[in-house]
Amino acid sequence: MSDLSPFLDLTHKNAIVCGSTSGIGQATAIVLANLGANITLIARNEEKLAIMANELDNKLGQKHDYIVADFLQPEQLKTQVDRYLADKKTIHILINNTGGPPKGEANTAKVSDIQAAFAQHLICNHLLTQAVVSGMKKVAYGRIINITSYEAKEPVGARGISATMRGAISNWAKTMANELGRYGITVNNILPGVVETRRLSYRIQEEIEKTGKTKEEVMQYLTSSIPVARFAQPEEIGWAIAFVASPLAAYINGINLPVDGGITKCL
Repeated sequence: MSDLSPFLDLTHKNAIVCGSTSGIGQATAIVLANLGANITLIARNEEKLAIMANELDNKLGQKHDYIVADFLQPEQLKTQVDRYLADKKTIHILINNTGGPPKGEANTAKVSDIQAAFAQHLICNHLLTQAVVSGMKKVAYGRIINITSYEAKEPVGARGISATMRGAISNWAKTMANELGRYGITVNNILPGVVETRRLSYRIQEEIEKTGKTKEEVMQYLTSSIPVARFAQPEEIGWAIAFVASPLAAYINGINLPVDGGITKCL
């Protein structure tokens, strides 16, 4: 078998990673930097961004920086990114990622919450893609990767807004993939399952308080529906993203890729 390591070398590739001061976004930034990419972090907290940028791997001469922006304010995000790219810096990899919508059933969801989620997820993804796609076309290399959820394939109870947004993003991404593939640009969605992040810790604590069960009992209950019988580590999602971002994945375009330990029951 031929050596595949050069294809996972992202040296000289510039990547924007959104929501990158914690959870999956942070893990993805670390993995891409370890493979040689120059990382531009995006999040709201400048102090955390500065610490994160300073801690990323730079042994191969990588240069990391950040943009302070709030995905709840799409126009502000657009202004900040446009200003950042004004020097014609080419972005090769865009990782669209932000926090999930509020829980609750779809039939009782507030219109304002649906509108906010639509702006935070789909509109911001769209604005960021528009900002980087012309540079990708010029170099005939682009990877637009949206981190969504397995709910895109299989809606989960009491997460109506989330499932709605994930479905919308899947169809938007498929359309973009059809339009941009001819330019060497792929558009794909990564669908994580249940991942050990801060948000999961809150969910576990909520279950403990609601049911009176011990932490061990709640953990067992939450993992019982996962065939691999455990939660994902954030870096496991990051490695899947890194593969899709690499030249090895040049012929993977327009798909929803579950990285969920088998929790999604549909094909």
